[in-house]
Amino acid sequence: MTATTAAYAGKSRRGGPAPRRRSGSAGPLFVAPFLILFLLLFLAPLGYAAYLSLFQQRLVGGTVFVGLDNYVTALGDPQLLHGVGRVALFFLIQVPLMLLLALLFALALDSGLLRLARVIRLGIFVPYAVPGVVATLMWGYLYGPDFGPFAQLSRDLDLPVPHFLSESWMLGSLANIVTWEFAGYNMIILYAALRTIPHELYEAAAVDGAGAWRVAWSIKLPALRPALLLTLLFSVIGSFQLFNEPSLLMKIAPDVISSSYTANLYAYSLAFTGNQLNYAATVSFLLGLVIVIASYAVLLTANRRREK
Repeated sequence: MTATTAAYAGKSRRGGPAPRRRSGSAGPLFVAPFLILFLLLFLAPLGYAAYLSLFQQRLVGGTVFVGLDNYVTALGDPQLLHGVGRVALFFLIQVPLMLLLALLFALALDSGLLRLARVIRLGIFVPYAVPGVVATLMWGYLYGPDFGPFAQLSRDLDLPVPHFLSESWMLGSLANIVTWEFAGYNMIILYAALRTIPHELYEAAAVDGAGAWRVAWSIKLPALRPALLLTLLFSVIGSFQLFNEPSLLMKIAPDVISSSYTANLYAYSLAFTGNQLNYAATVSFLLGLVIVIASYAVLLTANRRREK
């Protein structure tokens, strides 16, 4: 390389000097706000809760270190075990139904055959914009056996009054509220994933003579697997953290919903009603462990099916 060529190579296309890479540390500065907030609002409270779970408040001796005794007690606590089992049953019943409805809504909107598709999409999504407290109070009024519209209509028609807030119906009533709230949210995720499918795939399928059902089964559903997995993980976390709906319906049906109806409600009652902060921290940690195990099981199952 000649001196002229070397000099020319050291300049940019506009004739100026070639830009040099700066060895500054701008990256950590951009990440620092997130790390600070993550440390203060997540890791610090988590560490403090772990610290509390290792102690016990006693009438004689005050706060004493007990190690893992609280965890041993919690693993044999029938109220906690029944609460976890109840939300597990809730998850097995409610989540498949909710995701199936969200999938059907997304496929119907993506088909292009619906009139007023934007209005329908907004109508399905609007319940998610309603706060969970408001939604539960609204459905609690509808479920009411005395003044609820369903009960009044049944009396007018001389039909048996449905007991939506009875012990045998309560889990289904909660599932209906949660499905009404979050079906639209999951539908938006699935619908957004459908809009990213290349149009060339549809054209190739049309050339091959594939119908609408074949396109949905062979093109749309395989493309939706990552989005379905994401919605399933969100549903796992949300189901085991069920709190707002049972805590509000407990005021309407106290004989059916107790303070330990769900694990999350049980931890809240221990901390703010029973003043057992140490044991409440232990229950919260065990609930978090259950969520991690359930989420990992979902991911592991999905990865194995993908490998096959």
